[in-house]
Amino acid sequence: MILACGEALIDMLPRETAAGEAAFAPYPGGAVFNTAIGLGRLGVNTQFLCGMSSDFLGDILRDALTASGVDHSPSPSMMAPCTVAFVKLVDGQATYAFYDENSAMRSVVTMPAVEADTLFFGGISLVGDGCGAAYESLMLREAPSRVTMIDPNIRPSFITDVVTYRARINRMMAAADIIKLSDEDLHWFEGEGDLPNLARGLVDKGAKLVCITEGSKGVTGYTATQEVFVAAEKAEVVDTVGAGDTFNAGVLAGLERAGCLSKARIAALTADEIRDALTLGARAAAVTVSRAGANPPTAAELGLD
Repeated sequence: MILACGEALIDMLPRETAAGEAAFAPYPGGAVFNTAIGLGRLGVNTQFLCGMSSDFLGDILRDALTASGVDHSPSPSMMAPCTVAFVKLVDGQATYAFYDENSAMRSVVTMPAVEADTLFFGGISLVGDGCGAAYESLMLREAPSRVTMIDPNIRPSFITDVVTYRARINRMMAAADIIKLSDEDLHWFEGEGDLPNLARGLVDKGAKLVCITEGSKGVTGYTATQEVFVAAEKAEVVDTVGAGDTFNAGVLAGLERAGCLSKARIAALTADEIRDALTLGARAAAVTVSRAGANPPTAAELGLD
């Protein structure tokens, strides 16, 4: 079982009314939420942990998780507002304006006991002192005995205390078995330099697999002994909302299908195992970018058994 730990929110996506007026429509979203949905649709036994509002926006989130086969029972229902993100698309690329003050997501400070074998962390839920510190505590508590993965999925406009945030993510990456970063995120943390050398620096700090995505070019997986490149799948891009989140789901699903999500196996991945997992991530992401919003594919859409 995989436990996805992090944000759930409502994405207000730009749409056009029947009368031709510009409008925004509410869709369930959030980086970690999207990864949980992607895992559930790929047939992986998945749980989700995030504070979610008890209002009708929270109902949208819970209903979407249930429809994709994700168990949200670890997530408390809270009398606090739902985080909302208004999305602006320019040539298919998304930028965000977040409304998150005193939200249910930020209000989670107590972490439950864990049943899952693997935990995934990321997104804006790692920014705030309350929930960010709580998720960090959960990861550091469980990392010695369970596989952990992190994708910070940096949103610079959301970060108010860069020093605190950077320190938290660095501690979490040092404890993680799997790290996924875009090339831009890697430079944000590690500075200028050659991507392979920067990625290997994260491996040297303890990560067993570091995945660096480069948009339409593809992704490279680095371990202590391997460097595996997988080209991006060709797709007609509608927008990029949820692409990286879906990639994460595909990678974890691929590793789970290969029986690699244990502390021993994740430390001894073969080149073929890495390639297969990255390929599934790339295939899943290609479907997501080909349709509006974060809408990960099902196992059937990818022709999986």
